[in-house]
Amino acid sequence: MTLETSGQGRIAFRFGNQKINLHVRGKEFEPKAHLPVPGALDLCFMASVPLEKVIARLQEMNWPIIEGPVLRTGATRKIRSVYVRDPDLNLIEISEPVN
Repeated sequence: MTLETSGQGRIAFRFGNQKINLHVRGKEFEPKAHLPVPGALDLCFMASVPLEKVIARLQEMNWPIIEGPVLRTGATRKIRSVYVRDPDLNLIEISEPVN
């Protein structure tokens, strides 16, 4: 895992194509964990299928998308992402690479 800074001073741990975003207390960026406290998660996963299939499956399951699809800076390249919350209200970003 490596520590990286990107964008407007965003910090993340990167491992391969995945990353864990870190938020500085009082300077959290949106979207963020529901309750940004120690132990709250903000995870980004690269989908193994096109993002449209992910979106369709989320809609099929009535799982709310809280933001997206939006373009972002990923661990290794530009990505297109949707954001959801897991049952514990952690923020989960599901992404695909942008060519």
